[in-house]
Amino acid sequence: MSFEARLAELGLELPPAPKPVGVYRPLLIQGNMAYLSGHGPLRSDGTLMVGCVGRDADLAAGQAAARQTGLALLATLRGQLGSLDRVARLVKLFGMVNCVAEFQQHPAVINGCSELLASVFGSERGVGARSAIGVVALPGGMLVEIEAIFQLHDD
Repeated sequence: MSFEARLAELGLELPPAPKPVGVYRPLLIQGNMAYLSGHGPLRSDGTLMVGCVGRDADLAAGQAAARQTGLALLATLRGQLGSLDRVARLVKLFGMVNCVAEFQQHPAVINGCSELLASVFGSERGVGARSAIGVVALPGGMLVEIEAIFQLHDD
């Protein structure tokens, strides 16, 4: 089954691909690697999911934001590549969680994105290396920011 078909089977709605708000590219292709800049939890209406985990958001809200960020990553991939079927595999995720200093479940939050990507690309090609950290603030107050590296099929 193609990744595009899997996305449809799962009934996932992608938000509009986010536009850069600075001097950078949302996605850069070098050879057969696709590097995605940090993405936030962009909803379909163009708003961001904001807050601080441990103060005004709980673990579940953080996971939902990470999942929504995964959808934004997929929107950028599809928009820039034309199809998710050009993806060979996820290589690496780097997730940042806007949280209080005492919060220690950063990996559990970023699982929201990891589980989404595994459901779309499969457990072998949709799971890569990963880091998850906590930070005291993110742009616009968003709950999470995630960047990703994907390997593409050779043309």
